[in-house]
Amino acid sequence: MSRFLSNATNKIDAKGRVSVPAPFRSVLASMDVEELYCFQDFHFPAINIGGPELLARFERRLAELDPFTQEANDLSLLIHGGGVFVRLDKEGRLALTDFFRVHTGIEDEVTFAGRAEFFQLWRPDAFLAAQAAARAGLKLSGTSSR
Repeated sequence: MSRFLSNATNKIDAKGRVSVPAPFRSVLASMDVEELYCFQDFHFPAINIGGPELLARFERRLAELDPFTQEANDLSLLIHGGGVFVRLDKEGRLALTDFFRVHTGIEDEVTFAGRAEFFQLWRPDAFLAAQAAARAGLKLSGTSSR
C-alpha cells in the first residue's frame, strides 16, 4: 500500500498556489482520491490532508461516542467546523486560502510532511522545530531508531 513519506518544501506562487510534491500526488492517484479533506491539526500549527476516508475515520469514531459529551462536541467542532474539502488544479497545485494560512502561519513557502495515511502542510521553520522536539523527546525516553 502506498504511504505519504518524507517531506519537501515548495514555494507558493504569486497566485497563492503551491505544487503538491509528485510522490504525494502519486499516492493520491493510487488511492483514487480527487477531493481532499483538510482539517486543522489538533496539536500543531499544521493542516492535515487526506482523502474522504480520513474524514470517514473520524466520523466512525464520533458515531461511537455519546453525542452529548464534551469529547463528541470537541471532535465534531474540530473535524467538521475546522475542515474543508478542496481539489488540486490540473497541474497538481493547491490554492492556499486563509483557511490554511491563519492556522499555520504559512507565508511564502510550505513544507509537506508525510504522515503515512495523510500528509501535513507546515510553515517550514515550525516543521523543523516540531521535528527536532520529537527527536529530542524520543531520545529522552530512550527510544532509538534501531
